[in-house]
Amino acid sequence: MQNRKHVLKHKNLFFLFNIYTYLYTNKIKLKSRVMNRSLYLIAREIRKDWKKVNYAAEPYLVAMSELNSIDDTYYVENGRDIVARFLCNASTWRGETARRIKKELNALLNS
Repeated sequence: MQNRKHVLKHKNLFFLFNIYTYLYTNKIKLKSRVMNRSLYLIAREIRKDWKKVNYAAEPYLVAMSELNSIDDTYYVENGRDIVARFLCNASTWRGETARRIKKELNALLNS
């Protein structure tokens, strides 16, 4: 009887570990999907919040307003380069909205 309890305990632990692994890996996948908002919507929100856009960030913000996803191209530049260059030039944009959107753009770059 004790041996049977021991085997059941290990089976239950193995089952729980498999569930945890499955949920953890899918949580990461779902998290990246949730944050995939269109770049033109993000650019629109940036324009609302950042009243005096830095001259160096302006062309990248214009390009982002024409893109749907980070995999699109704007003339000869791809969306990843545009977002990365925007983030480099957006250091003067501050505040809660700026932190949230920069975090979202960085997550898009890393996905």
